[in-house]
Order: sequence, then C-alpha cells, then structure tokens
Amino acid sequence: MNVTLLDVDADHVARIKDQGLRLVGVGGDRTIQLPATVDPGAAGRADVVLVQCKAPATRAAVAAAKDAVFGPDTVAVSFQNGLGNEEIIAEVVGPENVLGGLTAQGATKEGPGLVRNFGDLPTYVGELDGGLSKRAVAIAEAFTAAGLETHASADIRRDMWKKLLANVWLSCASGATNLNARQIMAIPELAEVCFGALDEAATVARAAGIGLSEAETRETVAKIQGAGGTGDAKSSLCTDLLNQRPSEVDHINGAIVRMGRELGVPTPINATMAAIVKGLQSHYL
Repeated sequence: MNVTLLDVDADHVARIKDQGLRLVGVGGDRTIQLPATVDPGAAGRADVVLVQCKAPATRAAVAAAKDAVFGPDTVAVSFQNGLGNEEIIAEVVGPENVLGGLTAQGATKEGPGLVRNFGDLPTYVGELDGGLSKRAVAIAEAFTAAGLETHASADIRRDMWKKLLANVWLSCASGATNLNARQIMAIPELAEVCFGALDEAATVARAAGIGLSEAETRETVAKIQGAGGTGDAKSSLCTDLLNQRPSEVDHINGAIVRMGRELGVPTPINATMAAIVKGLQSHYL
C-alpha cells in the first residue's frame, strides 16, 4: 500500500520529508519513511482519501485537493470528529464517492514530524446508506493487512454515532478543565455532568431514528477507558484550545443542541458545555 501525507503545515511536512514521521507512545517508538507534501498536485491521484482535518476546514481542504487527488473512482472516508463532515465532502466530490468512517485511534502532534499515539482501537468503514459493499470490504481488508485493524460496517451511521457520543462525553469537559479521560472519571461531579451530556445526545439519536441501547451509548467510552484505549489523552478540542485554534464544538456538542432543537429534545447540558467552550475561545478568536 502506497501512502502519501498531504498537509498545509509546511514545517510538519518538511520534517517528515527530511527525517521521516516519528511516532511515539502506544505501539512503540518508531520512525516511518513516507512521502509528504503541501501540494495536492504532488500527491497525485488516489484510490482512497482519508479526510482527517478539523471539521471547520473540511470543505476548503477537500475542494483544494479535488482536481489533483480525486479521480472518478476515488473514495473519500472521513475519520473526523462530529456530525456533517460526510455531507460536506459529498457536496464537493459527489455522494457516490464518500464512505462513512470512524476511528477511535487517538494521537497528538507534539511538534514537526512528531506524533504521540495514545491508543490502538479498531477502525470502521461503510456505506452511508447501509449494507456491506465490495469497496468497503476491500478497503477494510487492505487497511488491516497494512496494520490498521479495520472492519467493514453494515450500519456505519450507527457506529459513527457511538463515536460521536464518546466525543460529546469527553470533548468539552476536557477542553474546559485541561484534563484527560481518566482524570475526568476520577472526579465524580465532573463525570456525572459528562454522562448527562452523553444521555442527552443518546436521546437525540433515538429521536433521529438511530436505535442505540444504553449499553451501546457507553460502549466507546468504556473502550477509551479500557486496555488499548486512549484514556490518557486529552480531547482534540482541548488541544485546539491550548493552541488557540478554532475548535470543533459546533460539530460535536453544538450539533447535538441543534438537532435537539429540531427534534424537540431538550439538551441543556450540551448547550452549557458548548457555551463554555465558546467563552474560552473568545479570548483568542
């Protein structure tokens, strides 16, 4: 499998090109040599494009890469946080070229060419309309053979909601307190608030026709806390706040608030969490 990294961070790309991508943490410390570029034209046409930018940048990122990277049969898979990314990608490259995806892998860029990995949990891909397709199975098998355990899902939207619920549970609380998942769980009052936000989101999911049992709503949270999970990692939203970047709050807790309003489901905890993050962002945005 040939992999090329495409990023707008010129320093990050330059270090990878010069010294390789340095990975530390879960999986062992290692250096991986692979192509990296800031130029979509240099990346060339791809069979599969993994979209992993921050949600607010999705449209611009895919549009910038469209002509050079996407061919008529190229498949885009979003491994991003929150709701709505797949729909945005579909508006740019066409819905027939988009698969749903989720990964519970957790990592943080600690510097140019240096990434710390916090977990090793499975990844999923599938057709947004449901059912197993040959291309989803082929992609899952190829990723697994390359070392990224991946499963083809017959109901990827349901699986994506499981990850969203985990993000709802963790993102804003981690961002507001600068704590990781295990530290949050050690504070009963804070953990209770987080699970309250998760329960609100689960109610919204059921109102939207996504049938999840109570056990399933906590499934990804339990995996984060368990062996191979990312419980020692702070949320990516926390990292955004620490680095004074726009966060994805509107695509995570904020998305739950909007859907709840449309479906008549009260979401006061999520609304409060999103408002706090907006207040923190106001110091630099």
